[in-house]
Amino acid sequence: MMYVSRKARFSASHRLHSKELSDEENRAVFGPCNNPNGHGHNYQVEVVVKGEPDPTTGMIVNLRELKQVLEERVVSEARYRSLDRDVPFMKGRISTTENVALSIWETIAPQLSRGELHLVRVRESTNNVVEYTGPGDT
Repeated sequence: MMYVSRKARFSASHRLHSKELSDEENRAVFGPCNNPNGHGHNYQVEVVVKGEPDPTTGMIVNLRELKQVLEERVVSEARYRSLDRDVPFMKGRISTTENVALSIWETIAPQLSRGELHLVRVRESTNNVVEYTGPGDT
């Protein structure tokens, strides 16, 4: 088994807010991240694809294809937008970094023509990173 990774970056804003909580509860749970005007991050995304190299091409996944999928399905959808209001892959989810990673997984996984998505890593800041390894993975 081999692993190939590709990184991408985008800047986006968000507001952590749950419709299931009162305004007071949202402020208590999310603190300053519940600011009604939102706030922004320079997100760094890394996706890791696993598999065996194709005997003809020697590749697990074509990196040009992986770059294109990331650009079209993630970066161009999220860049300079509000994750809460403007980004289709985040629709209906609170814009936590956990949900960003989950949504990117669900967006990227079905697009791969070779290999299998192994990991989505989202770095929200220098100190905050989320890794998602797929549904049911322990």
